[in-house]
Amino acid sequence: MLWVAVSVVGLGFLVALEIAARRYGEPGPITDQAREVVFAPKSGTVLYVSMALMMVVLTWRQRFIAVGAAIGIDIVFWLVRWAAGAEMMYGNGALWVTLACGVIALTRRTGRDRVLLLKGVGLALLLVAGRKTGYTWLLITSKTRPKVLDPYVATADHALGNPSWLAGRIVAATGTVGEHVLDFVYIQLAVAAVLVALYQLRNVAAEGRFPGHHLVRTFLVIGLLGPGIYMIYPVVGPVFAYGADGGAWAVANLWPDIPPPVGIPRPIPFDEITPRNCMPSLHTAWATAIFIHSLKGPLILRFAGGFWLIATLGATLGFGYHYGADIVAGVVFTVTIEAALRSLDRGWDRRGIQLVVYGAAVFTALLASYRYLPMEMAERPWLFGPLIIAAMASVIYGYVRTTQLWDRKPEPVHLPQPRREQQPELV
Repeated sequence: MLWVAVSVVGLGFLVALEIAARRYGEPGPITDQAREVVFAPKSGTVLYVSMALMMVVLTWRQRFIAVGAAIGIDIVFWLVRWAAGAEMMYGNGALWVTLACGVIALTRRTGRDRVLLLKGVGLALLLVAGRKTGYTWLLITSKTRPKVLDPYVATADHALGNPSWLAGRIVAATGTVGEHVLDFVYIQLAVAAVLVALYQLRNVAAEGRFPGHHLVRTFLVIGLLGPGIYMIYPVVGPVFAYGADGGAWAVANLWPDIPPPVGIPRPIPFDEITPRNCMPSLHTAWATAIFIHSLKGPLILRFAGGFWLIATLGATLGFGYHYGADIVAGVVFTVTIEAALRSLDRGWDRRGIQLVVYGAAVFTALLASYRYLPMEMAERPWLFGPLIIAAMASVIYGYVRTTQLWDRKPEPVHLPQPRREQQPELV
């Protein structure tokens, strides 16, 4: 019944976004996804990694059949598009196989096998739908929020030393190699997430059930809650508000050479195209989630999680997509969500409730201070800079401390053995 309730709520949410997108003359997530059954997908990689998530419920023989069928279907689509001179892209085969597994679950499976396969298909389609709803959310933010709050965040960012301006100059100094590496990491974040998720879900087929908590759950909750905050706190980013990418809408062409001057901030009008998707930085949030979940994997997975987090931070700042204040908010946002989901899985206790409430309070305080105390923060960086970092660190420390207590197994109690009385020797 829980899965049915989640499905009904999710479908209603997709329908609402579809209607909202149609009001602005754009296809919504349902139309966009249905189109990819036949036409060229926007991202074939996402469709294939989604199919990979679905295959955790299959046997190895079924996995080989699914991959072969997906590649074969894609080859047919590729040949038809090549002959017709249409747009070339792969991924239709992966979507067809995922949908086919859903049909097989409903028509050929029963009982526990049906439920498990439907969960796998639902997990794959949720990942795809999450990406589509993200596109629609970004469209809605650009259409419904004509003014942005970048001057407030840019002013408050002086307390952190304007890290986006510094990172932008560092990335520019690395040349094309550094830019291409960071760009790949930034774009392929979903691939890194699926690699960690596949490790966590590697035993699903053998055990016949999903683990209580895994990375995909965190990803979906971040993607569900984050865009709602965009509507409350619209920010476009330094490369748009203070850089050449903003065109005539930019305050000035300052990024990344000259930090913005400190002045009384005011909301500024911006175009109806650029998404207001900076506060908090969801790329940082997702990369933080990948890092947290990779920590329980083997060494190579932990190394990959750390690399992806560092490279994502470099890309978000170095490409001018986010301010330092966004990064801090994104980390606090993720750690709080992760604590809530782990508490939900293991059962709420006093420590879990306190951690979630504290994380939410720190996140709210950060956004409020960026909005209402930016001048004070810029004028006293020696005070507010350490305070911001300390607030973020306190949430991280609380999470680490709490989860260590949760994961600590009680040590076996060794009871003293009763002393055996020494029998007198017979002479």
